[in-house]
Amino acid sequence: MKNQEKEDVVILAIESSCDETAAAVVKNGREVLSNIISSQIDLHTLYGGVVPEIASRKHIEKINQVIEEALAKAQVSLKELDAVAVTYGPGLVGALLVGVAEAKAIAYAAKLPLVGVHHIEGHVSANYIENPDLEPPFLCLIVSGGHTHLVLVKEYGEYEIIGRTHDDAAGEAYDKVARAIGLGYPGGPKIDRLAKEGNPHAIEFPRAKIEGSEYDFSFSGLKSAVLNYLNSCEMKGEEINRADVAASFQQAVVDVLAERTMTAAKEYGMKKVAIAGGVASNSALRAAMMSACNRNGLEFYRPSPIFCTDNAAMIGAAAYYEYRKGVRSGLDLNAVPNLKIGER
Repeated sequence: MKNQEKEDVVILAIESSCDETAAAVVKNGREVLSNIISSQIDLHTLYGGVVPEIASRKHIEKINQVIEEALAKAQVSLKELDAVAVTYGPGLVGALLVGVAEAKAIAYAAKLPLVGVHHIEGHVSANYIENPDLEPPFLCLIVSGGHTHLVLVKEYGEYEIIGRTHDDAAGEAYDKVARAIGLGYPGGPKIDRLAKEGNPHAIEFPRAKIEGSEYDFSFSGLKSAVLNYLNSCEMKGEEINRADVAASFQQAVVDVLAERTMTAAKEYGMKKVAIAGGVASNSALRAAMMSACNRNGLEFYRPSPIFCTDNAAMIGAAAYYEYRKGVRSGLDLNAVPNLKIGER
């Protein structure tokens, strides 16, 4: 194997699980030589959300171009690579298949090992890129459009989920509330911006607790409370202060996320806490988590926003640790849209 003959491991990583076509070249799991992202947000904004068929077609159009750009920017040829990594789940099945097929073709043609990567494990691994001192074990709060998990990162590639959402993920709730107050898609960044103009204590929205599951989450009740508030104001002819609604909703989400994470860190004796996923770029969540960690004497890690949203650098980071453990995927690797964390 190449990696036994030389110290450095250079991986080409591909990510196409939703609406970003991305490729990156990552060295030794932490050094990003290139990170190219082609976003489809403007296209899907026309429809108020991601249209899977359109996403798949755009991936097909863009993927070769993105990979060529990543290799050129990194000044690396296929011959200098040690492996090809790709997200194979979870995500939109058509979108995933584009990346998986591309990665298999490159691996076969260049005679390179193939490493399939779990998308959410990639998000966790984004924390390694800018934090050379971060090593497991640590507690990670994963917050995205499809996932809200509290995960014990016991070792590289070894995870235990101790908390999860029972209904809507936090990012999903953001999108639905944004639509309800007329902000459109994507909801998370728009609510975050508008909330800065509002009073986070103007409206008292609920903070749900799950009986018997102290680390689990539920956001459907909060979403319903916002919709009921809006309907009530409309029926009474009262003016709606959208900034106050956005700020109060966001405060309710952030309070729950931070409180559950601190409780779990204390219970499991964790000294390091990280956040990951698209919603981890939210300014209110980052500030609240930093404040809570400071109060509780915990080290706090968070990726830069570019590494929070979907990108291939995080896939390369996760793949490095799988590669070093000897994990290899066959050319029969398939997309698994509902892949669970920790599964292979």
